[in-house]
Amino acid sequence: MLKWSASLTMLFKELPFVERLGAAAQAGFGAVEFMWPIGVDLDALVAAKRSSGVEVVLFNVDSGDVPAGDRGFPNDPAKRDWWRERTLAAIELAGHLGCSRLNVQAGNEVPGLSRAEMFDCLSENLAWAIEQTLNITFFLEPLNRFEHTRYILGRTSDALEIIAGVNSSRLQLQFDVYHTQRTEGNLTKLIQTHFAHIGHIQIADSPARNQPGTGEINWKYLLSQIEILNYDGYIGLEYIPAPETQSSFGWLPIEKRVSCSAADLAL
Repeated sequence: MLKWSASLTMLFKELPFVERLGAAAQAGFGAVEFMWPIGVDLDALVAAKRSSGVEVVLFNVDSGDVPAGDRGFPNDPAKRDWWRERTLAAIELAGHLGCSRLNVQAGNEVPGLSRAEMFDCLSENLAWAIEQTLNITFFLEPLNRFEHTRYILGRTSDALEIIAGVNSSRLQLQFDVYHTQRTEGNLTKLIQTHFAHIGHIQIADSPARNQPGTGEINWKYLLSQIEILNYDGYIGLEYIPAPETQSSFGWLPIEKRVSCSAADLAL
């Protein structure tokens, strides 16, 4: 069975952030995820999580000013203290939310630093983060280079290089179908080949990043192959809803929004 998680960063954006947890529950979802909640009252967020009954399955460590182009700083030695402070804040919030997964954006290219220097700094910071807690698994996510031209992990192989070097079961790959399709394609083969390292999957169609069924990806086939692999993690709906959130769920019947088989999808 495939388990679904609604991205509160992308969906229900007509509502204030803390109200999106309740909206996701009302829409039939049992799990949610999000990027770092910039400017959100964290106490109110924790209270909303408890009252809504949804599970927070993953969120991002603070990546800085994301709308302005920041994508985290774990690859920048000059930002080490800032990044570690924000990671400790994320670990604390994860404890309050009962969340055991944190995604780390790896950072943009740092002028004057080589790829090796940035990768070494990233690896060192990730190893440090893993040592701070026994309860959290961290994730690395490649982003496509069409939209994220300076991001240092542009391909699956880049993230896997870091994962192999850190060599911890608590550092895994976040496989974003949209970003991977834009950059690499070959989705099924990549998932099959690197399945042992994949702990979280996110989906959106390509090329417009809207809901499944609006673009070029054969979702029925892809999701059935993920199901055949007995993937037991969550699949995050991290897409731009078109034309709006509620109507974008047509491919996923309301009674199937906690979990279902690929055969149950209206695709």
